[in-house]
Amino acid sequence: MKKTIIALVVVAVLVVGYGFVTYNKLVMSSEGVTTQWAQVETQYQRRFDLIPSLVNAVKGVMKQETAVFGAIADARTHYAGAANANQKAEAASEVESAYARLLVVMENYPTLKSSDAVQTLMAQIEGTENRISVERSRYNDSVRAYNLIAKSFPSSVAAGIFGYDVKAYFQGAAGTETAPVVNF
Repeated sequence: MKKTIIALVVVAVLVVGYGFVTYNKLVMSSEGVTTQWAQVETQYQRRFDLIPSLVNAVKGVMKQETAVFGAIADARTHYAGAANANQKAEAASEVESAYARLLVVMENYPTLKSSDAVQTLMAQIEGTENRISVERSRYNDSVRAYNLIAKSFPSSVAAGIFGYDVKAYFQGAAGTETAPVVNF
């Protein structure tokens, strides 16, 4: 009788201990995902802070293309008003689309490329987009690590009990897999 009680107590302690360990893993992994999304947003913020000031410097050279700059400003406004990660990702895709149109303009007006302001703008856009791409990839890596814990048995049981749902990966907006057409 005593051995059975002791065995039950040991099993209960192990189950509770496993629950604590799993809960802590879920918390740390979930915070990792949140932190990595913050890094993505930091790069988006860099984009929205840096690029417009450079665009303003180039506007004088490119007065004939105000529609492109209006699209960039509208996309920034949509991003600022976005309420969640999916809306922010959608707004970020709008910015990318506007940048693609800007690149087309640059290709159609080769004399603009010789301007130092335009070259700086293009270099900053490229660098910013690369940083965003890296942070998105890191975010998806964090989501993958978290989801492995949240989906794996038996930690999936603890995830369900504690309300840790599977997180969504960052996915590009529809149509971004197709490169923009540049006509010379």
